[in-house]
Amino acid sequence: MSETVLRMAALIVPMIFAIVFHEVAHGLAAKWLGDPTAQERGRLSLNPIRHVDPVGTIVLPGALALMGLPVFGWAKPVPVVPERMRNPRLGMMLSAAAGPASNFLQALVGAVLLGLLVAAYGSVEEPGGVVKFFVMMLSYVLMINVFVGLFNLIPVPPFDGSHIVEGLLPRGLAAQYARLRNFGFALVLIVIVVLPYIFPSFDPVGAIVDKPYGAMMEGYGWVVKAIAGE
Repeated sequence: MSETVLRMAALIVPMIFAIVFHEVAHGLAAKWLGDPTAQERGRLSLNPIRHVDPVGTIVLPGALALMGLPVFGWAKPVPVVPERMRNPRLGMMLSAAAGPASNFLQALVGAVLLGLLVAAYGSVEEPGGVVKFFVMMLSYVLMINVFVGLFNLIPVPPFDGSHIVEGLLPRGLAAQYARLRNFGFALVLIVIVVLPYIFPSFDPVGAIVDKPYGAMMEGYGWVVKAIAGE
């Protein structure tokens, strides 16, 4: 198996799990908070097909990658109805936060498994191909989930961070902030794709995500080393 195929295979599984568990976490949190809409519509499923948005998950990321532009996308949003929650304002915040939290939890599980793998095979000079594959895949589990979790916390509609900010703002300001949701896709496209393309030094995602990403990867790396006994 060529290196490229191996990397693609190791990348696809963590990416699917990152997206699926992220969306299911939104729905589960909403259900626990009183809104069973996601369950009623069959979205509390681990079947990736139920969460794939043809444009946001496949077409747009692929087109951006081919054009050499910053890649972003989205899955099919899990339906959440705030009015069905016991406390709509708090419920939306917690439901939104559940998605990124699931990614950080997956990263922790990946770090623990990677540490156990290193502890078991670290003394082997030339580990077999299967071991190398799982080391690569678990490394992607860390990188993908930390990035997806942080990226979704960006406080711009329609990202999860916008629901958290909206819940923290006074009700008057929250109502004004919520109006940005009508322009969410255009706003994201302009800020994340168009402006960085016109002005290469303008990198809002990097400015927001890079430092927390580095800090979290360092923390998960510590977990790997502690479990591996290094």
